Amino acid sequence: METGIYQSPLSQRYASKEMQFIFSQDMKFRTWRKLWIALAETEKELGLNITQEQIDELKAHAEDINYDVAVAREKEVRHDVMSHVYAYGVQCPKAKGIIHLGATSCYVGDNTDIIVMTEALKLVRRKLINVLAELSRFADQYKDQPTLAFTHFQPAQPTTVGKRATLWMQEFLLDLEELEFTLDHMKLLGCKGTTGTQASFLELFNGDTSKVDKLDPMIAEKMGFAACYPVSGQTYSRKVDTRVLNVLAGIAASAHKMANDIRLLQHLKEVEEPFEKHQIGSSAMAYKRNPMRSERICSLADYVISDALNPAIVSSTQWFERTLDDSANKRLSVPEGFLATDGILDLCLNVVDGLVVYPKVIEKHMMAELPFMATENIMMDAVNAGGDRQELHEEIRVLSMEAGRHVKEEGLENNLLDLIAADPKFGLKKEDLLKNMDPKKYVGYAPQQTANFLKNIVQPILDANAEILGLTATINV
Repeated sequence: METGIYQSPLSQRYASKEMQFIFSQDMKFRTWRKLWIALAETEKELGLNITQEQIDELKAHAEDINYDVAVAREKEVRHDVMSHVYAYGVQCPKAKGIIHLGATSCYVGDNTDIIVMTEALKLVRRKLINVLAELSRFADQYKDQPTLAFTHFQPAQPTTVGKRATLWMQEFLLDLEELEFTLDHMKLLGCKGTTGTQASFLELFNGDTSKVDKLDPMIAEKMGFAACYPVSGQTYSRKVDTRVLNVLAGIAASAHKMANDIRLLQHLKEVEEPFEKHQIGSSAMAYKRNPMRSERICSLADYVISDALNPAIVSSTQWFERTLDDSANKRLSVPEGFLATDGILDLCLNVVDGLVVYPKVIEKHMMAELPFMATENIMMDAVNAGGDRQELHEEIRVLSMEAGRHVKEEGLENNLLDLIAADPKFGLKKEDLLKNMDPKKYVGYAPQQTANFLKNIVQPILDANAEILGLTATINV
């Protein structure tokens, strides 16, 4: 481990090796060479004087990049693309004259950016679907477990633990829709030339516009894309980067919401994230079990959400057909947005897979509040026994305030049932009141809502993606 220079925590601590490779130099420069091969093949097929022997030579050296030659050359010419054209030509002496023929730097640079982002989105999609699979398992397991619901973080009408998990899933499903739309609409820049006019190719093909028209679609097909953007300046529109990073920001926001809920539940001691046998929660307080993974999700999510502002600013400030003030920003904001999102999803997989639920604590909290929530049922029972609804409503209001004072001011248990049983206006015994103390009476349709949601909405997605399920996440720290 090199300790004398700065190293990004995204690569050292958070992002997977798979995502790191997608944004690696190897991936970048191998893709450049694949694009040069696609260009040469297309130009040959469209009638330019390029031989199969030259194509075969290019293919023979598509993977074994001579980095030493490229690095040395870049020190001389200060141009990364031309340095790699030169290095490729050293390995391919027969083909060196036709490498990058008619193209600009953005042919390899921008098309590679699109290809890399597309591969990264596919990995994000795979992990997001696996998070949904883990949440589906959890929601199904706890769909019948009553728990206090909260509005304004104040106790409200009960729900179930599983139903609450479906709320997290609904957020992620919205993200999946956005992600799949974005993936389906990714297009290459193609080969547009210096200002997007394809002037050099019109010249190469001696003014034959039919061949110019075929150039981009043929390159796109060879690179596995349905199409290229129909018009551009020198670069593809930087709004594409904005669209992509907005997808990542959406996933980050959903993960942040879920992780925040888990942090609050861990404070209540109702649900806990995984805590390893030798894990230390605090350097000072040995007993502590801090929700550090959920906190890390929130921390990385804050970064990704704010990172989405970068390409929005960049796209709004591009002048005419091309300026270069996008370059340094793109090199940071796009890869690091993906690396951070990758880390978030790995953490989500890890946390959800190991969530611990404490039904006894949940029941204790529920029973402390349930008498208040049962007052409507109690009042109806008293009316059926001959009471006056309006009088009973006022009496329950007064007794509820007294029970609340008993809890809040004196720190005692909720004694509302005792107060009601002692009040002759109700004509109910304590055992009659206790019949209303089954939490399952108050969760409404939550268990069936959960089951329906998992069966009708989530399971078809999991079934359609069965081949990518089963991911587990390794957390470095």
